[in-house]
Amino acid sequence: MTPSRLTTGHVGLNVTDLERSLDFYSRVLGFEVMGQSREQGREYAFLGRDGTLLLTLWQQSSEGFRKDTAGLHHLSFQVDTVEEVRRAEAALLEAAVEFAHDGVVPHGEGAASGGIFFHDPDGVRLEIYAPSGAEGTKAPTAAPTCGFF
Repeated sequence: MTPSRLTTGHVGLNVTDLERSLDFYSRVLGFEVMGQSREQGREYAFLGRDGTLLLTLWQQSSEGFRKDTAGLHHLSFQVDTVEEVRRAEAALLEAAVEFAHDGVVPHGEGAASGGIFFHDPDGVRLEIYAPSGAEGTKAPTAAPTCGFF
């Protein structure tokens, strides 16, 4: 029997340095620490917003993200408006985060949805987007903006 309703729950990411990743996801992106372990060899953190678990960080990797292996392609966060995307962009620019494209870009040529694409401290590609508001901006590639990198 298949479930009647499936939604994405939290996402777990392996990280190389829990403290560095905690700083990024909490200070720069505004996640709240909901729980954590500092036990040697079992370091992790549960992150969320408004009491909902969204992301777990597990310190168990010795190297950063690699796009040439199977697994996570990118992690996307949706907000309500393109203005929220731009506020996030300003905070990320202030933190000297590496972006994949300049500014808010549509998901494809002529698309209303769009956002910003950037990398976390381990090189995981992240996206913050709004379902509308990117109309009239030029897509940086012919393929979906969140696609190849």
